[in-house]
Amino acid sequence: MARIGFYSGSFDPITNGHIDVITRSAAVVDRLVIGIGVHPGKTPLFSVEEKIAMIEADTASIAKAAGCRIEVVTFAGLTIDAARTAGAALIFRGLRDGTDLDYEMQMSGMNGAMAPTIQTVFLPASPDVRHITATLVRQIAQMGGDVRSFVTAETAKTLAAKLKRT
Repeated sequence: MARIGFYSGSFDPITNGHIDVITRSAAVVDRLVIGIGVHPGKTPLFSVEEKIAMIEADTASIAKAAGCRIEVVTFAGLTIDAARTAGAALIFRGLRDGTDLDYEMQMSGMNGAMAPTIQTVFLPASPDVRHITATLVRQIAQMGGDVRSFVTAETAKTLAAKLKRT
């Protein structure tokens, strides 16, 4: 039986912090489903299609190195429901700091009450990516700053191209 994990986020854009969690998650599962949360009240910089393309480009080598199948899906409801639909036994969550831990502990408890067979695995951020957030990456890029140390080279190119069009 394949061990399936689920990792969700807005990925607007995918950052090296996300890559850190994906790399470490892929090392412990046979299949990792990356769920892009679609929220009608938010106005993302990237379309769902652009996010999927960035994630697939940034994770292809990770999947190959880990021997893990990575697939990307979208969902509009609860993460726990999307994880259940994917057949996941594990939900991976990255933790940057104590604030993340407080929030994620609450979410883990609620998810555990709704789906007791799906476990949450917390992965502390590696020191070199602990400070990275997609929000800050977007803001820096929109103000003309260099984001190449926060995202992959391919995502940096996509971000630069996107901002030239807007």
